[in-house]
Amino acid sequence: MNLETWTKVDEYIDQMLVGEDEALKAARRASEEAGLPAIAVTASQGKLLMLTAQMIGATKTLEIGTLGGYSTIWLARGLAEGGKLVTLEYEAKHAEVARKNIARAGLDGIVELRLGDARKTLPELAKENGGPFDVIFVDANKDSTPEYFEWALKMSRKGSVIIVDNVIRDGTVIDASSEDAGIQGIRRFNEMAAKEKRVSTTAIQTVGSKGYDGFAMALVK
Repeated sequence: MNLETWTKVDEYIDQMLVGEDEALKAARRASEEAGLPAIAVTASQGKLLMLTAQMIGATKTLEIGTLGGYSTIWLARGLAEGGKLVTLEYEAKHAEVARKNIARAGLDGIVELRLGDARKTLPELAKENGGPFDVIFVDANKDSTPEYFEWALKMSRKGSVIIVDNVIRDGTVIDASSEDAGIQGIRRFNEMAAKEKRVSTTAIQTVGSKGYDGFAMALVK
């Protein structure tokens, strides 16, 4: 098994089950043309986010890390009627691309993009009583994941689902001696989640066109 095989299987799944439409394809193209990092979720992962929101009847979703808005579109499409999504992005260039992608998908009326360091915009959102959120998707700089998780807990409710992306890191998450700040951030998050009595958490390893990684999912009890 290798990346080539995983990519072909991803393509098969996308064709058979996912149904990526033109707005999503255009969002991917625009992100690539703008030179954004190729780190967005895959189509099948995006649909999983949408289905998760639909399964719990989400009306308020928070995304930490917008990038080009590809995952934002999937999450917004999972909202119940009248729902709203707040997405936080640090890079102005990314936000500009995302806003255009979101508008092209016809979702700018239900998506609010806030530009700035999430460690500052999250406290501001909390002061505005922005939560509680039904779904919180954490997909930003990994070294700050523990802080994002703390804020996710503060702005959640019983039954909220918190999803944290990229928690396997090619298997390097098991390396306690790693000097990579992102890996240590994920390890601290795992330690927090393991001790946190307010959530029940698991992590899933994944393979696909983006390689070997995984995500964590926590249910707020």
